[in-house]
Amino acid sequence: MNRLIIIVFAIFFHAVAGASPSMPQPKVVKINERVYALLGPMGQPSAHNQGYMVNSTVIIGDQGVILIDSGASDEVGNHLGKAIAKLTTKPVTHVINTHHHGDHVLGNIVFGKAEIISSEICREMVNKTGDEWVALVESLVGHKLPNTRPVPASVTYAGENTRTERTIQGIRLEFWVPTGSHTAGDMMVYLPEDKVLVGGDILVNHTIPVMREALVKNWVGTLEQVRTFDAKTIVPGHGPLMKQEDVSRLQRQMAAFYAGIEAGYKKGLSDSETRKKLDVREWKKLEGFDANIGGNVSRTYLEVEQASF
Repeated sequence: MNRLIIIVFAIFFHAVAGASPSMPQPKVVKINERVYALLGPMGQPSAHNQGYMVNSTVIIGDQGVILIDSGASDEVGNHLGKAIAKLTTKPVTHVINTHHHGDHVLGNIVFGKAEIISSEICREMVNKTGDEWVALVESLVGHKLPNTRPVPASVTYAGENTRTERTIQGIRLEFWVPTGSHTAGDMMVYLPEDKVLVGGDILVNHTIPVMREALVKNWVGTLEQVRTFDAKTIVPGHGPLMKQEDVSRLQRQMAAFYAGIEAGYKKGLSDSETRKKLDVREWKKLEGFDANIGGNVSRTYLEVEQASF
């Protein structure tokens, strides 16, 4: 009998250990009767979160839903679709991508009948790097994603620091393509009637901003412009909802970071020497510090160096 119990327990343990972790549920925050934030967990895509770690915004219009940022795979896109179905029976008719990184765009494929919207540069980057992002997400979550492929936008907004107003499903939207910041092809979405700003990864909260593809000095200037919006609620790309005072704090931190690296460069210090002199005590408390601080320093140092030529 004891041997049988051990065998049964071993089989059960093996099954549990081999089972894929379930995808975390989004934290649903009702902003008003028609705007909801679906806040994903913090961290990088992994086997633990199955690639779900992004914030999305759901806007319920007259006949359909506008979804901002669709997740890192078809699996995440379907996961978000189920969460949306609990809020409304209306279909997703429009998907907006704030930038080209895979955790924000690879769920597009789930919403095949929807109009996909992004900046022009974002569409170019999805076409150029989308397959690389699929491979990266597969490696991080630990399994193949045969039903995930990059789907670029069908409607785009070009230029830098341009603002375009459009009404979709009875909702007034303002598409703001700032000067390249977190990426060269960022786009933010403002809902003037709701006083809601959706920032993508230009705006992050409780996690360190990632600068590996950034134009850091531009990013600091973009954060200054964010403060001109009459936004009562701000949805960042990652982390809890923000207020304008949170944006001001992020702007101050990034401005100090850039200035510190610029000062180190002017003193003839290398990037590693500059890193040792930076005051990053506030950022040390944030998610992703160890994984990203080195890349942030290197990217910013290179930008400062190029600006000096």
